Amino acid sequence: MSDTLTIVVPCYNEQEVLPETVKELGNILQYLIDNSMVSGQSKILFVNDGSKDKTWNLISEYTSKYSYVAGVKFSRNYGHQNALLAGMSLAVKYSDMIITIDADLQDDVNAIPEMVKKYHEGYDVIYGVRNSRETDTFFKRRTALAFYSLMKNLGVNLIPDSADYRLLSKRATKALLSFKERNLFLRGMVPLVGYKSAKVYYARKERFAGKSKYPLSKMLHFALDGITSFSIAPIHLILYLGILTVIISIICMIYT
Repeated sequence: MSDTLTIVVPCYNEQEVLPETVKELGNILQYLIDNSMVSGQSKILFVNDGSKDKTWNLISEYTSKYSYVAGVKFSRNYGHQNALLAGMSLAVKYSDMIITIDADLQDDVNAIPEMVKKYHEGYDVIYGVRNSRETDTFFKRRTALAFYSLMKNLGVNLIPDSADYRLLSKRATKALLSFKERNLFLRGMVPLVGYKSAKVYYARKERFAGKSKYPLSKMLHFALDGITSFSIAPIHLILYLGILTVIISIICMIYT
């Protein structure tokens, strides 16, 4: 079996949940290896995004304890999207497929075997898509729907109810890494890769432990990155407002 899988896991202050994350992902990886779905050289790659707690100490401990665990450490916090991209940049050198998943265990790890199965069926991009938003608050559900609706109207091809839980083949990952985008919005960039894609549905869980690393302010900033990075509509809006302001100013000047 030459199909090597790397599971990339970005981590920021995840000391409470990390022991369970290693356990669950380790069990899934062993299941895949035992059933000859992936190579025995497959790994879990943790990317420590400048954590201020004991996250890196735990990652270092696990790399010594388990041969299938690897880790990389950022000098400071660069953000979730950059952590994902860094992990993929390293993993693509030795992997045939890459799965990205957050450390909080809200995304069901039991969907991973189905993703790998889809990969073997010939798909290069497999999206993990939640089948409901029952675990979200009413406010988060409404704002998420509004965001997806806005992005659709702006002409951006997003996969509704899909975040950064996905599988990419080596060639799909290389295509993604070839983009020179600086304000990263991966869930908008991945559909631009263009290879054959599929979806795997799962039930999203409550966070296993710890606190969410995406408060309202970060969510708004993330959404703004998505809007400004993938549509020229905001530029058109500013242009039209500028023209309207000039016209109104001229009228007021003549009137005065």
